[in-house]
Formats: sequence, structure tokens, C-alpha cells
Amino acid sequence: MHDIRAIRNDPAAFDAGLARRGLPPQAAALIALDERRRAAATEAQEAQNRRNAASKAIGQAMASGAADEAEALKTEVAAIKQQLPELEAEERDAGAALDAALAVVPNLPADDVPEGADEQANREIARWGTPRQFDFTPQEHADLGPALGMDFETGAALSGARFTFLRGPIARLHRALGQFMLDRHIDANGYTECNPPVLVNDGAMYGTDKLPKFAEDSFRTTDGRWLIPTSEVSLTASVAGQILPELAQPMRLTAHTLCFRSEAGAAGRDTRGFIRQHQFEKVELVSICRPEDSEAEHQRMLACAQGVLEALDLPYRTMLLCTGDMGFGARKTYDLEVWLPGQDAWREISSCSNTGDFQARRMNTRYRPAGEKGTAFVHTLNGSGLAVGRTLVAVMENYQQADGSISVPPALAPYMGGVTRLEPAG
Repeated sequence: MHDIRAIRNDPAAFDAGLARRGLPPQAAALIALDERRRAAATEAQEAQNRRNAASKAIGQAMASGAADEAEALKTEVAAIKQQLPELEAEERDAGAALDAALAVVPNLPADDVPEGADEQANREIARWGTPRQFDFTPQEHADLGPALGMDFETGAALSGARFTFLRGPIARLHRALGQFMLDRHIDANGYTECNPPVLVNDGAMYGTDKLPKFAEDSFRTTDGRWLIPTSEVSLTASVAGQILPELAQPMRLTAHTLCFRSEAGAAGRDTRGFIRQHQFEKVELVSICRPEDSEAEHQRMLACAQGVLEALDLPYRTMLLCTGDMGFGARKTYDLEVWLPGQDAWREISSCSNTGDFQARRMNTRYRPAGEKGTAFVHTLNGSGLAVGRTLVAVMENYQQADGSISVPPALAPYMGGVTRLEPAG
């Protein structure tokens, strides 16, 4: 959510930020809605003040014997009392119209975000690891998977397209990956483990910028709750409406949860295999910090996600997303793309975003700076550390053997009960 006062103070800068995202100017329309709201608020306040003054004058008129004046004042008070609900309703309607308009305006990009219309303008800023050279033609995970217990047919029979049933050692490998990531972020990176709800209300979704714009991308239950598209929603919204202490150190939260996405905006993409599922698991990283700490915290979060890939010895590259490829709530985003030899392509496995105070304003989450009487909005950041299913895909393709078996990365040995290789059935 944007600060309407900042838009009023510098509409040109606001429209310039939107232009970098490829959007038309909107400052004038937003300021007009704000002027309507402010005018309605002023009119309602003036009416309230006049009613109070007239009510006081009634007693004075009666005390002085001015009965006619007292009756006239009573008539005026009655008329104002009848008018006030209409004025207050106009103020509420004007405020709601402004809030609704602001709710669908994306965050403005940071100054160092490259401009561009789509992913073609993203900038590669680093690369780690060397893709393995195979002495056979590597297969895609969707071809390797069925013999290893990755059952696409049963998943589809139970739930429809984009669902998969994992069984046996590959299910254990999937679980091991999630546990390994979570332990690493808790023990090595200092995040606090959480086990949040995966069903949330409208407020949690709105506060983390998933509503109203992306309602169709999420699943909703019959009682009006939402299945989380990411535990960013639960973790970030856990501080909604709060005034936090001075935040000398960022609040760092992590969780390993199920996530659910309808993928309404991704029709026809990655329909084969385990890349883009309606139900998946992810280890999420969330930070809540002071504005002056958010850039450094963003770099730290990115390094935590990169560390997981390095521990698993999976080659990856780091991409700084351009203005046209960033998410709605982000002011700056890094994507990590892992190398998939079966696809002969780099594929996204993590996205780490700094949203500035965009979500904090929607959630009304503040902190109290040390030595100051007032409060200020926090900054919030979120990142995948990592998407578990996509990491499973990366392990399968990078650690595959000529006979279709999968070697288990050494880092996962403590989680695999002595299993060092997944053998294909039959």
C-alpha cells in the first residue's frame, strides 16, 4: 500500500516509478479520490462542530429566556443530526474508494532495479558451480521419476492435473530436503522455526498483497478462508497490527509448509512433471526489520538461500529481476535459477524480495525507534529457502546415473537412514 501523502507531495516521482513498471500515470486519479475523502471528512467535522456549538447555545439561550432562539437552535441541531449519517457515510465511501484504488497499485521499483518488459531484461549478477558433464544423455525428472516412485497417474486420478503421489525412497528424499533446509536456516542462519496455519483469513492475504489482485491464483474454502500460496502470508501477517520494539536486530522467521496455488495465470506452463504443482512444499524465509537495515537483510537472505544450493552442490545463477518481471509487492527481487541438465536449462528455485514498507502499510505494522516517541513502519522481506519440490527435481537431474538411479547428495546423509542411492524399480 502506498502513502497517499507521499503521492500528494511528489506525484511526478510516483508516476515515474509506475512508468518504470510499464504502467500509465495514476497520481492524479489517486489525488482526486483523496481530495474527495478529505472534503467529505472536513464537511462531516464542520457539521459535528456546529452541532456541538448549537447544543451548547441552547442551554445559554434558555437560561437567558430567549425561548425563540432556543427553539431555532433545537431545529438546527435536529437537522444536523439527521444530516450527519449521510456525511459520515460519504466520508467512509470516499475512503473506501481511495483504499480500493491504492490496493491494486504495485510497489515502486528500487532505483537499482533494471528496466525491462519481461524476463529477457533480467540481469545475471553471479554464477556458482560447474554443470556436470555426463557420459550419457541426461533425462528429465519426469522420465526418471516413475521408476523411482514419482507417480503422476495416481496423483491425477486422486486430485486431477498438477498433483503427484510420491512413494518409497523418493518420498523420503523429498522429506529429507525439507528437513535439511529447515535445520540449516535454524541452526546456521539464525531463523526462528514456526509452524503456522495454512488456512488464513482475508486480512492475512490482503496484508501480504495477495488480495484483491491475485484472488484467482489462490484456493478458497467454502467457509471463506484461503489456502496459503506461500507461508510468507502466515509468517508476515503474524505481526499485523502490532507496534514492535525497536528491532535492533531483524526478526527472522522460517517455516516448512504445504503451499497451494491454482496457477490461474500459468495455464499451459510446465504441465509435465513436478515443476509447477497445485500443492507443493516450501521452506520460507521472512524478515521484519528497520528501514535502514532492509537492504543488508535482503543480501543476507539471498546468501542463506544460496547456501542451501551450495551445500547440495547444485549449480545456480543469481538473477536481478527487471521492473517488468518483479512481483506485485516487491521493490527489488533476486531469483536463484538452478541448472537442470535434463532440460538443458536454468529454472527458478528461489525468489527473494524486499517489499520495503509496502506490506507493513497494508498490515499497519510499526516499530518504535530507539529514543523516539513516535512509531514508523517496518520493512518486510520474504524468500524461498528453497522450494522443496523443485529442489528434488534438481537433485534428480543433477545426481542421476546412467541406469536411472539417483545418488543421494552427501549433505542429506543424516536424513536418509543410510540410503545413498535411489534405485529404479524393476
